[in-house]
Amino acid sequence: MNVFITGAAGFIGGSIATGLVRAGHKVSGLVRSAEQANELSALGITPVIGTLDDSALLAEQARAADAVINAASSDHRGAVDALLNALRGSNKVFLHTSGSSIVGDASGGKSSDVVYYEDSLPEPTVDKAARVAIDNLILAAAKDGVNSAVICNTLIYGHSLGVNRDSVQLPRLLKQARKSGVVRHVGPGHNIWSNVHIEDVVSLYLLALTKNIPGTFYFVESGEASFIEMTTAIAQALKLGAPQDWPLKEAEAEWGYEMANYGLGSNSRVRGKHARELLGWAPKRTSVVEWIRDEMV
Repeated sequence: MNVFITGAAGFIGGSIATGLVRAGHKVSGLVRSAEQANELSALGITPVIGTLDDSALLAEQARAADAVINAASSDHRGAVDALLNALRGSNKVFLHTSGSSIVGDASGGKSSDVVYYEDSLPEPTVDKAARVAIDNLILAAAKDGVNSAVICNTLIYGHSLGVNRDSVQLPRLLKQARKSGVVRHVGPGHNIWSNVHIEDVVSLYLLALTKNIPGTFYFVESGEASFIEMTTAIAQALKLGAPQDWPLKEAEAEWGYEMANYGLGSNSRVRGKHARELLGWAPKRTSVVEWIRDEMV
């Protein structure tokens, strides 16, 4: 297939694009600079230089492709509008990347027993309402001749398959620990996130390209762990002392409001049946703690 992917210079998008090329697909990827374009070319990906604000460019690429994957931003409404408008009535596949912080509770590192399922999502918080509205827009496009899906990733671990980029959450903990010599988590670190290895994420996107049922929402997860479990593994890998609690305000000063409250300080516990039952997805990696301890550094 000819696949156009946004975010091709990023961790998720770059890994997906590389996986697509390895599987024999022809891939064009949106990047912002000539330097990034050279990176993609070296990986066998055709670079398209532009931004998510270039609506005409996005529409042109979407119409020329057999399928479109949006892996650049979960929150850019303009880009989604441009892509959907170009794809309406085509029955082409459109895979949109979301993230499971949409169910995050901003608990400040406290634990929760609440688990969310694909067919019973909660009302979004004020912070996440705009992202959920985009997800719903994409799912509704299935009624307008778009083979659409929302792929809602959890905490992703593993090393990038393509360009040399880091994932969002764990590398921030690692960087802070290396800088200070102390591993820290938000509050008591008892908050739990579902998680998945990047190689299993890529395999799901590949399956969804050919097997998606229009209008499907997928949680992508193959296990879960508390942050204190993950920071303890980081401490072991770095040969540092036991991880320490970090007050939320200090964590915000280091990582910012969004990352401290949602990316690192919330619970996001979900279960994904759709990928397994509809696509035949069978994740191979199931222990983030083992990966941190044995492979992260």
